[in-house]
Amino acid sequence: MHDIVFLFDVDNTLLDNDLIQSELHDHLGWHYGPAVRDRYWAIFEDLRTELGYADYLGALERYRLEDLHNPLILRIANWLVDYPFADRLYPGALEAVAHVRQWGPTVILSDGDAVFQPRKVMRSGLWQAFDDRVLIYIHKEEELDDVERYFPAKRYVLIDDKLRILHAVKKLWGERVTTVFPRQGHYAFDPAILAEFPAADRTVERIGELPKLGRDAF
Repeated sequence: MHDIVFLFDVDNTLLDNDLIQSELHDHLGWHYGPAVRDRYWAIFEDLRTELGYADYLGALERYRLEDLHNPLILRIANWLVDYPFADRLYPGALEAVAHVRQWGPTVILSDGDAVFQPRKVMRSGLWQAFDDRVLIYIHKEEELDDVERYFPAKRYVLIDDKLRILHAVKKLWGERVTTVFPRQGHYAFDPAILAEFPAADRTVERIGELPKLGRDAF
């Protein structure tokens, strides 16, 4: 039983996922044309609605079934899995993780598929930075019992760019959790989301500001 455990989201919390998506968008348009690009993203959004999480390779597989005799499509998978994710860590992200580790274990708590999301975590260097403490679910806010089973603690700190997730976890864990909201990524500035959900316990303008907070802040 730890006194405190720090739970970090990945996309748009430690890793600039908006930039990754933008570069994928440009890559598809430049190398395969706007029709392929637009159709891929349409399938991607349909699949996200269906599954509840982003599935980049699953969307590519569905697109492949529509364009089975186009060998160029296979190159998109190589671009995705070999992407230099380590170059897309936010400035100060690893320093933020190291800062709070002095008070308790740090754990990745992410949503995603079982292939591409682990690949992203590994190639970004986050898997090593978190010493193999990585949890990836479909809906992480519904798996808090599992989080407690693997990393039991008197108190948790959740750092996440989505107010919806922070609010859902706060409702379940109450005063046992301190929620931290880094204002990064498109969700963090969506007016509808900001109006719908209450503020987190702590807000920082970027993940690199986390080392400014002392233990009492959590």
